[in-house]
Amino acid sequence: MFERSRKGERALLLQPRWVGDSAVTRNVEEADEFGELARSAGATVVGNLAARIDKPNPKFFVGTGKAEELKAQRAALDADLILVNHALSPVQERNLEKYTECRVVDRTGLILDIFAQRARSHEGKLQVELAQLKHMSTRLVRGWTHLERQRGGAIGLRGPGETQLELDRRLLAARMKQLEQRLEKVETQRNTAKRARRRNSVPTAALVGYTNAGKSTLFNKITGAGVYAADQLFATLDPTLRRIDGLACGPVLLADTVGFIRDLPHDLVAAFKSTLAETRDADILLHVVDAADPEHDRRVEEVQRVLEEIGAQDVPQIFVYNKIDKVEGARPRSESVDGGRTARVWVSAVTGSGLDLLREALTTALQRDRVHRWLALPEHAGRLRARLIAAGFVSAERPAERGWEIQIDAPRALIEPLFGLPDGDGDWLRAQFAHVEAAAAPKLPARKSQRPKAGAESRVSR
Repeated sequence: MFERSRKGERALLLQPRWVGDSAVTRNVEEADEFGELARSAGATVVGNLAARIDKPNPKFFVGTGKAEELKAQRAALDADLILVNHALSPVQERNLEKYTECRVVDRTGLILDIFAQRARSHEGKLQVELAQLKHMSTRLVRGWTHLERQRGGAIGLRGPGETQLELDRRLLAARMKQLEQRLEKVETQRNTAKRARRRNSVPTAALVGYTNAGKSTLFNKITGAGVYAADQLFATLDPTLRRIDGLACGPVLLADTVGFIRDLPHDLVAAFKSTLAETRDADILLHVVDAADPEHDRRVEEVQRVLEEIGAQDVPQIFVYNKIDKVEGARPRSESVDGGRTARVWVSAVTGSGLDLLREALTTALQRDRVHRWLALPEHAGRLRARLIAAGFVSAERPAERGWEIQIDAPRALIEPLFGLPDGDGDWLRAQFAHVEAAAAPKLPARKSQRPKAGAESRVSR
């Protein structure tokens, strides 16, 4: 992993001001956030330069006049680094570096630097290095031009040999392939642990939210864990799970996950897919919101956008408005919206006020969104029984006079896709869960001779 500490580096920030954006405060707020990002990376911010942009310049991203002003201000402030609050193309980054005679790092590169500094676990380091290499692979330049004319082959010594640029690309490709293989093994181990948790019928809740919303502090307060928590961006990268006891719904596993941010690099999201899977596979999400942040509504929109990108937009959520101790007149309370399907709870992770309301909301949500009941399966329903066991939905089983009696314990959101099973199995399951209070189970319809379609079979296997 390329851990780049920027401690002591003097950074000049280039901040775009987008024309036509209806919210002028959005530009100001994003500029403040980028300054905090720079300081989180260890850099010392010595200056800010705003750039009015209608349309990005393909050469410098900014216009030639602003590029000249940037060069002059960099020299006047003796800055070691220029940080740009936007993703740059490799050509734009290279042209700015050549013109200003200074190292240029865009928003994506800065976030990757912070992640490299924060990663502690083996998996986290592999994920960050993979994202860094993908980002770097598009930014290789011919730094070793004196090697371009080396001769290749002993017969006739004709033709140029392998250039340094080609060698770097080949080495990067080999390293990325190696990292992807290692991450596949880690993901297999993580999936094995998830199946074990399902077999033990322990539901999972995941803390999500914008970075620095107080997720780790809340995690420590609820579980009594001692994970690292600090008032800084991306203090947590590696997911941590702890068990919560004492709830009316039984034990619950709580996962502390990485925080989100505006314009989170796609390479980083792809590299962290196994870590973010803890969010996608959770029974419920605790969406932590900084109640003291005046832009918290927009933060919520950014988090929802990332959740949609990783396929977790349909997981039930409880909105936890944290840091009410910093809001004048705020008090702990809870409310239900959307007909009781979504809860909002106002708490303070520092003082502990409102956490009892959060536990009640979590218990209510898990009891409502989780199926826990016995089913009587006839003896010819062996394939359905095998599918339910393979999916980890069966918590107990006992033989019956004709067939089996199995205890289903799983999130309703995972059970409902099974209603599309072929050969009448899906219709039978739908009837079972539509009549929870029925004393006797209806008979399964007779099996059809034809085989189910491949598409239906693939949906079941998941």
